[in-house]
Amino acid sequence: MDIFIEFAEFLAKEINAHQQIFNADKNFMPNVEFPRVDKQGDFTTNAAMVLAKGAKKPPRELAEEIKRFLQSHDAVRDVTIAGAGFVNWHVHADYWVQHAMLALQQKQNYGFLPQTLGKVNVEYVSANPTGPLHVGHVRGAVFGDVLANILSACGYQVSKEYYVNDAGGQIDLLVRSVYWRYQELVSVDSITMPEGCYPGEYVIDIAQQIKDEDGDAWLDRDFVDYFDRFRALSLQIIMQNIRKDLALLGIEMDDYISEYQLVQANKTEEILALLADKNLLYQGILPPPKGKLPDDWEERPQTLFKSSEFGDDIDRPLKKSNGENTYFCNDIAAHFDKYQRGFQRMINVFGADHAGYVKRLQAAVKAFSDGQATLHVSLMQIVRLLDGGAIVKMSKREGNFVTLQDLVKKVGADAIRFTMLTRDNNAQMDFDFALVTAQSSDNPVFYVQYAHARICSLKKLAQQTFPDMALENLTSAEKAPLLAMLTHEKELMIIKKSLLFPIILQQAGKKNEPHLLCYYLLELAETFHKLWSAGNKDKSVRFIVENDVNLTKARLILVDFLLMVLANGLKIMNVSAPEKL
Repeated sequence: MDIFIEFAEFLAKEINAHQQIFNADKNFMPNVEFPRVDKQGDFTTNAAMVLAKGAKKPPRELAEEIKRFLQSHDAVRDVTIAGAGFVNWHVHADYWVQHAMLALQQKQNYGFLPQTLGKVNVEYVSANPTGPLHVGHVRGAVFGDVLANILSACGYQVSKEYYVNDAGGQIDLLVRSVYWRYQELVSVDSITMPEGCYPGEYVIDIAQQIKDEDGDAWLDRDFVDYFDRFRALSLQIIMQNIRKDLALLGIEMDDYISEYQLVQANKTEEILALLADKNLLYQGILPPPKGKLPDDWEERPQTLFKSSEFGDDIDRPLKKSNGENTYFCNDIAAHFDKYQRGFQRMINVFGADHAGYVKRLQAAVKAFSDGQATLHVSLMQIVRLLDGGAIVKMSKREGNFVTLQDLVKKVGADAIRFTMLTRDNNAQMDFDFALVTAQSSDNPVFYVQYAHARICSLKKLAQQTFPDMALENLTSAEKAPLLAMLTHEKELMIIKKSLLFPIILQQAGKKNEPHLLCYYLLELAETFHKLWSAGNKDKSVRFIVENDVNLTKARLILVDFLLMVLANGLKIMNVSAPEKL
């Protein structure tokens, strides 16, 4: 059970039973957490200060009542009041032992809940299928993949989705680019590619395959003649390569949803009809926006969606004056399709340059679902590549960008997946090759993996020291009194921090913030490394005590708990948990 919720529910029950004192809302749930300073207590609550205004009493007076409640709890050892009304308390050691034993019994399932909650759609990457994935896509790819794994661990039925933007002008441009390269390959005449076409060598590779299969059959043909053939093969090759690139990062999507197929299935007409039935469409002319004019603005009447009624800044065009759908119209259809597939919770991972798109999409989802569905959008700030502090200049074979393949070959998937979550997605980050490949405490992924590897080597050394010791044969009843031998504050801190694992997962899933798991694993590894370092100075706190097999057993059970949490956390991040480094 959540150790914070356990005490929060206890206090909520007592506060509700004493309404004459607290005058609290019946659904009031106090906040319980670890104090910022460990010595202040094992737990703290600010409930007295939160309730003071409604109760019309001084916070410290309410704190005295809360103190009295806690003193009646069997697990509580002592209670103190600090500052304006914080209530801090310590618990008996056997409280930590009992909860550690419950966690240990779950083994590889610790932190993972059965998938009994609703369906969640997480859309991420969704790069235009006009070329290889590059470093600009990597941060969102890792963010979305780990968030999806966290939500799955929290009990949701998660679908990982890549939305393929295979309709519109960018595909026409891709086809023209391939055709120009094709002409170069089959014609003796010198041909100059027009400005704006895709320059990467991957375009030449596609053109070469068409030449190999079709010869000069398409030479000197009109766009409408060669379009279907060039489009189909170009998208097939590029999407195959995108799947391979994602696999390099350990990412496997559940669904690839085609924009083109949605349009062909009349999903856009379906959503337009639905919005019209709701009286949410009209013909109108929007005032010109300040600054650069967007592609969908016209000074002639367009079909507009009343998105401003659902939280957007202005109404948005869904059809141009010539009757063509806007990109936004197709995007609404794509989200309506998600809703029809049973997803009432949707999460999109976008680049920061799509910030202006968020409100209109959220307005559309709210409109067509009558408020039954929600859309959360996480925006990824840019990543700057460095090597020892210097800007990186890598091979740009694929065009004017650094490819995902380049990045994986340079540092490996583990370093990318972990390091990309060492910063909040709303903050820009530097990805330094020298740092993420260094075997030092400054390298975050190495720091966590080293903790896992150290524990594995420690267990092997303990087995050599005590050949007859078999921890795997110990029952829970035998382990509990051994764990009770642990009294050092750093030992208890490992138990306390390890018990946070399910709580961190729930917070990360609720807030859509996978970096919280990364921060937690770093903090947990730090707690272990500090205890290891303490043993270098003080033999009494070493994990292996040569003249005390029972204390050694107790400490190995402790690190087994830590090992289990590290392994489960790295599993969710899809980062390897090595036994040696």
